Amino acid sequence: MRSDPDATAARKDDPVSGAGTVDLGPLPEWNLRDLYSAPDGADLSADFAAVEQRVAKFEIHRGKIAALDSSAFGRAVAEFEAIGEILGKIGSYAQLYQSGDVSSPERGRFYQNTVERLTTLSGKLLFFTLEINRLDDKAMAAMMMHATAARYAPWVRDLRVMRAHELSDDLERLFLDKSTTGRTAWVRLFDETQASMRCKVGDEELTLTAALNRLTDPVAERRKTAAKAIGAALGDQARLFTLITNVLAKDKAVEDEWRKFARSVSSRNLANLVEDEVVDALVSGVKGAYADTAHRYYALKAKWLGKEKLDYWDRNAPLPTAKHRDIPWAEAQNTVREAYAGFSPILAKIVDDFFAKSWIDAPARPGKASGAFSHPTVPSAHPYILLNYLGSPHDVQTLAHELGHGVHQVLAAPQGALISNTPLTLAETASVFGEMLTFRALLAVESDPAQRRALLAGKVEDMLNTVVRQIAFHDFERQVHDARKTGELSQEQIGEIWLGVAKESLGPAVRFDDEYKFYWGYISHFLHVPFYVYAYAFGDCLVNALYDVYATKAVPDFETKYVEMLAAGGKLRHKELLAPFGLDAGDPGFWRRGMKTIEGFIDELEN
Repeated sequence: MRSDPDATAARKDDPVSGAGTVDLGPLPEWNLRDLYSAPDGADLSADFAAVEQRVAKFEIHRGKIAALDSSAFGRAVAEFEAIGEILGKIGSYAQLYQSGDVSSPERGRFYQNTVERLTTLSGKLLFFTLEINRLDDKAMAAMMMHATAARYAPWVRDLRVMRAHELSDDLERLFLDKSTTGRTAWVRLFDETQASMRCKVGDEELTLTAALNRLTDPVAERRKTAAKAIGAALGDQARLFTLITNVLAKDKAVEDEWRKFARSVSSRNLANLVEDEVVDALVSGVKGAYADTAHRYYALKAKWLGKEKLDYWDRNAPLPTAKHRDIPWAEAQNTVREAYAGFSPILAKIVDDFFAKSWIDAPARPGKASGAFSHPTVPSAHPYILLNYLGSPHDVQTLAHELGHGVHQVLAAPQGALISNTPLTLAETASVFGEMLTFRALLAVESDPAQRRALLAGKVEDMLNTVVRQIAFHDFERQVHDARKTGELSQEQIGEIWLGVAKESLGPAVRFDDEYKFYWGYISHFLHVPFYVYAYAFGDCLVNALYDVYATKAVPDFETKYVEMLAAGGKLRHKELLAPFGLDAGDPGFWRRGMKTIEGFIDELEN
């Protein structure tokens, strides 16, 4: 059930949006009344009262699951799903409402109080999944015989992967109950602190999001001024962010030890339903291609900018020959919509709903959550997309990315609350594919060589941010969590790890000033969802291979197979989903194939 407010597919945290200095036209704002009328609305109160009664009634099953026949078990799972749908709807509303202004104490209190009530109710349901996982395989197979139970087979299959790592009912309840005053509270402190930060950029005081956007300003001095200001602002918060990081890393280590996970990343891999070896192969494949991708590209870009080395604030600078302009919302909407329509009318129709029905919140308001995400809410409702749209070409790609998530979530919704959710690794497939469709559509109509080069360069930089940067972030997380096991880390130690992975991944053509050692503090994923970030690289490399199959027409009826893959939700594992396209993520060569796409774009730029 999606009562966890962090269980959402979010956009990568790399700062690559533009400055947004002109009128972008009317920007859409979402209408949360499709969920509830207001935080104090009668409809929300009624749902809370109803779900409390249903949870109390459901507790009659405690200690009796093994004695149920298959038909009764199926009905129990159906009721568990229905309860989860209501809890998920309430939790989704609370998170989306708070996202609109995370600096608001009123919204923060509403969010916290809601999470606490949901956690209490979820705790009363824990026995159900724990008792299912205590059934042996023979008893479980008998339990699944009736049709009412058999439809939930994918959920039971995925639930039971955690069997070896589950604890007693009391311990599981304790972990859950303590999370509201532990992990959730520390993450909230980080979010509220980051939202209230201001960066002194020249004579301006900018939010962190707005300052990060300056890193793609055409004027080098403006990029430098913003970069220095970001470093100073993050440095001012480094002591607090270091404390939060230490506490949450230790919290994870304690839970991993109790659950007998040998590696810090293993719990995330298991949740993603992907084998440790597959993730290891991904990380190894990307790191092995650092020199042929990031190192080569940034050396090339330094030459374009007339420098021996790129300062870190030049990494996402526009090319000197590129025509810089801010893209009005209406143009962005049309560009992305036509890209999806060119591939599939089914996807285009869903995209139209997002634009027409107030499912998107686009303005970059003070206090609003940074970055972008598509929240799936629950199958009985619809997803919502949060953006901070400032008019850059990258913001257009971000729109395409989040619409990919949204389309995926809409197509998977008929699977129901227990089966519609996909692992993070596969959740990035549709989003990155949507980006690729948009990029290819833009490239196909561009005849100006200088603009074509700018488009290619922008795509390469986006792919490097999605693949190389995210694997470097993953490596940073691994080193921080490993080092924390031997004692609390200082902000200097964390900064050294951050600089080390940056230099290794981006290469000798990029120069880092001292304040860059604080930049780890803007990556919210490290705290929201530990070890989330490799999912971006997984999705990008997977899509590179998938798009190659599409472009070469290697598989007939690709569009139908693709839509079916998205509609499957969590029903199938990655091997089954990719089999119709002749792809296998377990093949070490698979990840190398994904990196070759990036190398091919760099080859074209060099030529």
